[in-house]
Amino acid sequence: MIDAFLAGDLTDIEAAVRAAAAAEIMPRFRQLAAHEVVEKNGPHDLVTVADRRAEEHLTASLVRLLPGSVVVGEEAVHADPKVYGALGGDAPVWIVDPVDGTRQFVRGEPGFCTLVALAHRGELLASWTYAPVPDEMAVAVRGRGATLDGAEIRSGSPAPGAVLNVAMSHPDYTTDEQKRALRGLYTEGFAALRPCGSAGLEYLAVARGEVDALVYDWEYAWDHAAGLLLVAEAGGAQATLSGEPFRITGGNALPFTATRDRATADRVLAALREGRSEAQ
Repeated sequence: MIDAFLAGDLTDIEAAVRAAAAAEIMPRFRQLAAHEVVEKNGPHDLVTVADRRAEEHLTASLVRLLPGSVVVGEEAVHADPKVYGALGGDAPVWIVDPVDGTRQFVRGEPGFCTLVALAHRGELLASWTYAPVPDEMAVAVRGRGATLDGAEIRSGSPAPGAVLNVAMSHPDYTTDEQKRALRGLYTEGFAALRPCGSAGLEYLAVARGEVDALVYDWEYAWDHAAGLLLVAEAGGAQATLSGEPFRITGGNALPFTATRDRATADRVLAALREGRSEAQ
């Protein structure tokens, strides 16, 4: 079933993502009332009526397009954590982040996107990253490459030994053990570091060769699934601190990295391990 679906015309998925953004997200951009923004787990973890409505819209449309599939969405999991277990089940799974970059959305900034990925038995098969303000749609299909608005994108490689342009987890979200590993990135001349914005847009920047590496220390599938496949299909690489590939089902050794190429991933992992060992 899933192979036949992927072999068919996937433009209906793009249309569903655009429709959800047009109906539920953009009409509320810079129009949110105070009561339409709620803290979930603190002031940095927000949800809006746009998040909830867009996820409901996508859940209905995606399951209709692929009968027998299920949806693991950020807001559904917040309401019922058991939903996350579907990632390890036998049914095809749509992984949905309706508004990735909610803080930016709430502030009226354009740096947010909608993320959808399709997975089966833990394997990423296709993904859609839609930035509604610039109206940019990035699509990746396993083994078939990555595109942005229909044009192929490639991540390329930074110059050998160059200072790396790295976006990383905000310090507020890191444990003490993770902070020790991240210290390895601060070696003089190794990287120009900054906190990440919308994860989906950061992954797109890596896939386009605009950012050299991402380093994250949380593993929610809705933040990473779409972008990891996009980077891989654009020629990039990813690995967890243990050197193993990131698993969308969880249990990863953190931090992990996604980079423009394998050599850069190896450089970043070496720096993280050095930081961890020096702190012990």
